[in-house]
This record gives sequence, structure tokens and C-alpha cells, in this order.
Amino acid sequence: MGPDSGPTPDTPRTDYTGAIYGSLLAASVVAGAGALGPHPRGELVALLLCTGVVFWGAHAYVRFIGNRLRHQSVTWREIRQVCAREWPIVQAAFLPAVAVAISPLLGLGVEGAGWLALGVAVTQQVGWATAMVIRAGASRGAVASVAAVNLVLGLIIVAAKVALH
Repeated sequence: MGPDSGPTPDTPRTDYTGAIYGSLLAASVVAGAGALGPHPRGELVALLLCTGVVFWGAHAYVRFIGNRLRHQSVTWREIRQVCAREWPIVQAAFLPAVAVAISPLLGLGVEGAGWLALGVAVTQQVGWATAMVIRAGASRGAVASVAAVNLVLGLIIVAAKVALH
């Protein structure tokens, strides 16, 4: 590909979209989680992980449909590749879930656990987005812009949590 042939395709080295999306999803789950039942930490951990798995499955399924429409059959190899490519959506739920699970060790109540998980989700979202553009060879200005945009997106979710609760 020459320098004027358009954008370079994402590679596993530069495609962190699933991790970024999954982090936004995890932050949204934490922000939207209202009154939970008798085991709020366990329920929030389960909600984070289950939501990640459901959205992972939905993304993989949509890609399968796109592949089927393009060439009528989907191979097992394609299924494995698509599932692996979308797996970061689930992985992004892991650290916020761990934050909730260890929150009692940090002396945090249920509300503090939610804020910790939200902070972890927003931090990893900004981190993944920043890492993606750095690995893609972006300029410092582009790196700063991407980090700022992702921070703003995260802060919008934080504001939503404040408004909802």
C-alpha cells in the first residue's frame, strides 16, 4: 500500500476497539446499576461479566451474519477468528468486576465499590484508546486528542451515574 492509498487496515497490534467498547460498556453497566438485591457486590460482578459475554456474543453473531451475506457460508476457522477478535469486549469487564470483588478488602461499601469499578472502567478505556493510537504510530497531537475524547466519554458516563443516583 502506498502513502496515498487510504487508511491502513487495523491489525491485532492496533485494533483495540473491542477493549475500548467493552470498557465503555462496563462503565455504563456500573453507572446504570441501581438498587441491587441482597448480594450487591456479587450481583454487580455477575452483571458486568454477563453483559460483557452477551455483547461479545451479539458482536460475533453480527459479524457472522455479515460473513454469511458476503459468501454464503461461515467456516469454523472464521467463527474462531471472529470470537477471538471480539473477546476483548468480555476482557474489558474483568478488571471492573475484580475491583468490585476486592472492594471489601479496601474498606469500601457498596457505593464505593461501584465508584471504584467505574473509575477502573474509564481508566482502562482511556488507556486502551491511547495505546491503540500510539501503536498505530499517531502523532502526539492525535494521541492527546484520542485520550481527551475518551476521557470526555468516560466523564459523560460518570455524570450519568451522578444524575441517576
